[in-house]
Amino acid sequence: MAAIARWCIRHRLLAVLIWLLALGTTAVAAGAAGSAFSNDYEVPGTESGKAHALLREGFHGQGGDTDTIVWRAPEHQNARTPDIEQRMTRALGTIAGLPGVGSVIGPYGPGPGSAAQISPDGRTAYAVVTFDRQADSVPKAQAKAVVDAAKNPTTEADGLQVELGGRAIGLTEAPATHLAEVIGVVVAALVLFLAFGSLAASLLPIATALVSVGTAYFGITLLGHAMAVADFAPMLGTLIGLGVGIDYALFIVTRHRKALARGVPVEEAAENAVATTGRAVVFAGATVCIALLGMLVLRLNFLNGVAIAASVTVVLTVAASVTLLPALLSWIGMRALSRRERRRLAAEGPLPEQTTGFAVRWSAFVERHPKLLGIVATTVMVVLALPTLSLHLGTSDQGNNPATSTTRQAYDLLADGFGPGSNGPLAVVARLDGAGDRLAAEHLAQALGKTKGVASAGPAVFNRGGDTAVITVVPDSAPQSRATSELVDRLREDVVPRAERGNSMEAHVGGVTAGYDDFAEVIVGKLPLFVTVVVALGCVLLLLAFRSIGIPLKAAAMNIAAVASSFGVVVAVFQWGWGSELLGLGSAGPIEPFLPVIMVSVLFGLSMDYQVFLVSRMYEEWLETGDNKRAVRVGLAETSRVINSAAVIMISVFLAFVLSGDRIIAMFGIALAAAVALDAFVLRTLLVPALMHMLGGANWWLPAWLDRRLPRISIEPPDHHPRGKLPAQRPSEDSAEPAESVPVSS
Repeated sequence: MAAIARWCIRHRLLAVLIWLLALGTTAVAAGAAGSAFSNDYEVPGTESGKAHALLREGFHGQGGDTDTIVWRAPEHQNARTPDIEQRMTRALGTIAGLPGVGSVIGPYGPGPGSAAQISPDGRTAYAVVTFDRQADSVPKAQAKAVVDAAKNPTTEADGLQVELGGRAIGLTEAPATHLAEVIGVVVAALVLFLAFGSLAASLLPIATALVSVGTAYFGITLLGHAMAVADFAPMLGTLIGLGVGIDYALFIVTRHRKALARGVPVEEAAENAVATTGRAVVFAGATVCIALLGMLVLRLNFLNGVAIAASVTVVLTVAASVTLLPALLSWIGMRALSRRERRRLAAEGPLPEQTTGFAVRWSAFVERHPKLLGIVATTVMVVLALPTLSLHLGTSDQGNNPATSTTRQAYDLLADGFGPGSNGPLAVVARLDGAGDRLAAEHLAQALGKTKGVASAGPAVFNRGGDTAVITVVPDSAPQSRATSELVDRLREDVVPRAERGNSMEAHVGGVTAGYDDFAEVIVGKLPLFVTVVVALGCVLLLLAFRSIGIPLKAAAMNIAAVASSFGVVVAVFQWGWGSELLGLGSAGPIEPFLPVIMVSVLFGLSMDYQVFLVSRMYEEWLETGDNKRAVRVGLAETSRVINSAAVIMISVFLAFVLSGDRIIAMFGIALAAAVALDAFVLRTLLVPALMHMLGGANWWLPAWLDRRLPRISIEPPDHHPRGKLPAQRPSEDSAEPAESVPVSS
């Protein structure tokens, strides 16, 4: 690490230019290649996957994205009022001629199914717009042209309400500006300036994070051309990258500033900061990547792209922290210190470093009352985790969008006019062999229409070859409802098997809702294995770093507690709807099925960061003194301020992403912000030190036979400089330790 830092400092201009070149090259390449993201939840081998494959094989040309245009006539009129029919027919004709539109099927045509596109009360009608490609590939301009053609003063005159829904239409509601990132960066810069008192020093972590995250953002866009990457992956990578990138740079800059205050030359201080704290940053980044890449054990294409994309972002932020940052530190020189610090250093020379203030008092307070504080912290975590018991996994749809959006209003109009199930019909697809199977498919359609929970079932529609049939089933419950999921199970376990008896017909229940249920079921089934792998890898890393059985086990317990409590907050906000509408996050709905996997990965990685920075200082003191109380007190006193500053920055960045306008990203933002807040302010600065005080020397126990066999690694070696002093602690009734000066390392 020292050699890398030394090279970057001596060739600082070249180091900066290399990073700027990487940023510029990826930006140009991503702009030229365009995006190719994919939100494919399909899991091969599941019922819905088989249904989709059979439909794609039997009905060619059914692959384009299907969207809807919904209109509702004013009172005392209906959808067949001549003026309304004339206006909407003209608008639909215009849309049919737009680039990218494959077909438009409205309610005014001669076909037998057109009457079904007008609600029973006659006031609501809809048209189906099919694009010539999937939603992920539809240019935003084409979708916007459809919206403009449908919603205009001419069409919406005289009280006619026109709304549009569908995935391609949803592209037009995505925010064009990166307001969330801007707000997060501004708040982080303010916190850094208050912590450092130096504008130059506060801007360096921001600059480092922006360059690395920007490079990763464009790199993820390019990655989408090589593998399946979800469309929220760049935003998720940005969210994680800004949080950890600014924090990693904060730790290194803090170490550098302390060295400057001791009178160490600028180049030597920067090199030493990377050689010491930089190693901890690399270790922490490695734990985050390992946790993220743990998603690969699930073998789901949808999550593989997310895992690799997020890991690439973390790798680049770590690389920038140990290469770009030392080059910039050497460039600003002594301006890393505030003007007051520079004046004092010039007037008085280097002064012995002391850890004072609230951090010292809090550390002593925890030492005196470990049991009481441990109970308080545990109670807080348990109470916040209780909502997790009612967790309902499912996929949010446009019914969860903000009430003012056209997609949400189209969803509501369809539900009011045609029933809640009209927004998520099921598709029963059958493979046929001969006339007997075709007759069985027709009988299946009749049986489906009589099934409990089914609002209507269309007739069996056969392809040209007569070897495939599809039956559209409209539930009487909303797509996100548990009743709809129960209906899917009922059809698969009872209705369809009965229809298949005595013939060779092979039928599968598919559709969007069924696909989401299958995806959630696969994830839930593999979640125990995933959590076990991530926890085990994290424990092995901590075992090697701290040579203790107790430290990894406590870390695993704390991480699980942080995950459970943060999920409790997510359930309360998004599933129960506590404040979701006020925050502009739409109505209450289920939690995305992939959220637990990604959150466990990210939270385990971020929790390990604080665990490493806190316990490494305690471990260093334990090795020197063999005094557990002193080790815990000194470690907490010296690291709590920088951990709390880092947590405030992360929380600010994560909460800013609530403004992104994307429900999924808002879920990640709130979950990560809650987890970091609980981890930093409840677990690492309260529950962990309280437990370590109660366990005493058992914290550092390791069997001798295991100690001999484990390789020895050092996360953050101490600086080679005289230690300062921590002000003596007054003896208390709860502590038998005499008052003394405690050595401190920076």
